[in-house]
Amino acid sequence: MGGNAVPDSLDRNQPALALSGGGFRATLYHCGALKRLNELRVLPRIARFSSVSGGSIAAGMLACAWPRLTLADGRFVNLDQEVIAPLRDFCRRDIDERAVLWGSVHPGKTIGDVVADFYDDMFQGRRLGDLPDTPQFVFNATNLQTGRLVRIAKVGIREWTIGEIAAPDLRIAVAVAASSAFPPVLSPVTIDLDPAGWKPFQGAIHAGDPAYSAQLSLTDGGAYDNLGLETVDDFNPVIVSDAGAPFGTEESATGFWPKQAMRVLDIATDQARALRKRLLFKDCGKDRLPIYAGIDGSVDQLSAKRTLTASAAVTHELARLRTRLNPFTDKEQGQLINWGWLAMDLAVRSFMLPGEPAPTTWPEPKHPL
Repeated sequence: MGGNAVPDSLDRNQPALALSGGGFRATLYHCGALKRLNELRVLPRIARFSSVSGGSIAAGMLACAWPRLTLADGRFVNLDQEVIAPLRDFCRRDIDERAVLWGSVHPGKTIGDVVADFYDDMFQGRRLGDLPDTPQFVFNATNLQTGRLVRIAKVGIREWTIGEIAAPDLRIAVAVAASSAFPPVLSPVTIDLDPAGWKPFQGAIHAGDPAYSAQLSLTDGGAYDNLGLETVDDFNPVIVSDAGAPFGTEESATGFWPKQAMRVLDIATDQARALRKRLLFKDCGKDRLPIYAGIDGSVDQLSAKRTLTASAAVTHELARLRTRLNPFTDKEQGQLINWGWLAMDLAVRSFMLPGEPAPTTWPEPKHPL
């Protein structure tokens, strides 16, 4: 891997979009968010897409389709055909169980390799170098060795304790597989690299150490930042589509240590997500605009006028759907798309485009909320 670095000269005064993790549930919720952002003429203006896990599946398809998207009157007229329909087809497949099965018995392939091959059914072998320079797509993964974020993009693979590999020759499917390598079943995804190809950052404590630079062992980006915010924290506005799992309370605690350990992990994960959300709103303040559309959020306090309503009971259940990479029914798909679409609509019209009229029909009319 290697090549000449692509300068990162994106305009930070253009919108950036963060797509959270959450398995196929997140992928479908983000489909709705992308549809509404497109209808509001915001999607073609996004300067950087930052994605994690299930969000990276959606971002990967959008990235591959970007050169084929046709812009008219500020909207992509073929977004459904080129992006949404392939993603919906993919979310009807059983990926995680099949990957475990084939990765366990296939000689020379890991489970992560098999997942990447499944993704290539959508991405058709395209590589990071095939992506546009702008907008920039960043797929986030977590380095199991250092515990740090790994940013994978056309411009380079960046890990702040090691350095940067400029313009990596890597399949998009591998980048997405690393970002969505849910532990411990689907991870690690390993990427072999030339230790001499790294350009170290100042203060990179593992720079030049082949133990860290010859191979990256990666797991789900959500282990470090499930919202994908760290790579968009200097853009204005910052738009967030969050389909992450809501935290649930329990009336009684367990003394069974494996379940207790999982509960403590859930608490730590929820706290990390909460801190990132607080920083999002604190850092944006007067000078930067945060737009947040959460799958488990309440839209009742948003100021945008509405003609469509969503049942709290329905959206509560949607937020708690499985985070698996296994088949989602047409009803589950339709409702998740409608919810992501409505949540993003209300967030954008409340804070960014207050003059836009309220929509009157669902994108998936067979599955209203």
